[in-house]
Amino acid sequence: MDSQIALLLGQDGLTSGAIYALLALSLVLVFSITRVLLVPQGEFVTFGAMAMAGMQAGKPATLAWLLLGLAALRLALMLPAALRRRRLPAARSWGMLAYAVALLLLLRNLPLQQLPMAVQALLALAMVVPMGPLLYDIVFRPIASAHALVLLIASIALHGVLVGVSLLMFGAEGARSEPFSGNGLALGAVTFKAQTLWVIGVTLGLLLALYAFFNHTLLGKALRATAVQRLGAELMGISTAFAGQASFALAAFIGCLSGILIAPLTTLYFDSGFLIALKGFVGAVTGGMASYPVAALGAGGIGLVESFSTFWASDYKEVIVFTLILPFLLWRSLTTRHTEEEA
Repeated sequence: MDSQIALLLGQDGLTSGAIYALLALSLVLVFSITRVLLVPQGEFVTFGAMAMAGMQAGKPATLAWLLLGLAALRLALMLPAALRRRRLPAARSWGMLAYAVALLLLLRNLPLQQLPMAVQALLALAMVVPMGPLLYDIVFRPIASAHALVLLIASIALHGVLVGVSLLMFGAEGARSEPFSGNGLALGAVTFKAQTLWVIGVTLGLLLALYAFFNHTLLGKALRATAVQRLGAELMGISTAFAGQASFALAAFIGCLSGILIAPLTTLYFDSGFLIALKGFVGAVTGGMASYPVAALGAGGIGLVESFSTFWASDYKEVIVFTLILPFLLWRSLTTRHTEEEA
């Protein structure tokens, strides 16, 4: 291996590591606030990528129908309890249903293929981000106090359902979107692809925005408090249900944005998001599912290991990546005091 090949592999590793870092942060965020290991995080990646590629190919925005279905399902689940109290469901449920209908009508009447790429990305985010709180309300909020194992089983079941829905909406064919720009950056003998620079730049910007959000906004501090101590946060008047919805919204936003960023770099299929999120999970485990900086650094390292493994042992690169989780699990097992969680 010469220096030019090493730089090229490092470029690919940094690109992958940046995406894995974002997904690792979202997994740590959701787990620390809700105790849910968000297995379907990869589906948000798939939805963002497929929505972007579909709009550029001139295909109907079928994802908007899923959003409408989820909004209607949440409203239907809230109706029996509301009728027993002799009142209508909360206004926000009706508002989300109206939002989904309005977005569907807008997408049906817009020339999606001719829109600027930034507008297409915003429309993809508009379809995917509201799904986070909706899925939390439908699947996890009713069992929020259940044992962590029950939450994990529900998360795996939701992943299976969303993969099936993704196959129905997008089909088995792969999709790839157009790059954001065509010009790269030449540094010596290596030219950094424009999309790589977009991925790294957006990732760094988002990390700074998340740091400012959690440290300098009231909502961010409320989410941090809920992550540290749920009961204490409730006693201080912080709604843990709202914290769960907000964490799922952030996870959906990060997942969708990650899908939009990587769609021009690789062909994605209806089930590609799971493997991408799984590598983000490996990074999150290095931080003990608690430390955001360590999780981000671990995920970045995973990207570099994967890239160089492709050169040295391409047939075993997945084995090498996922084997990295074993020493961290062993270390956590030996250094963490184990306590039985009450049901």
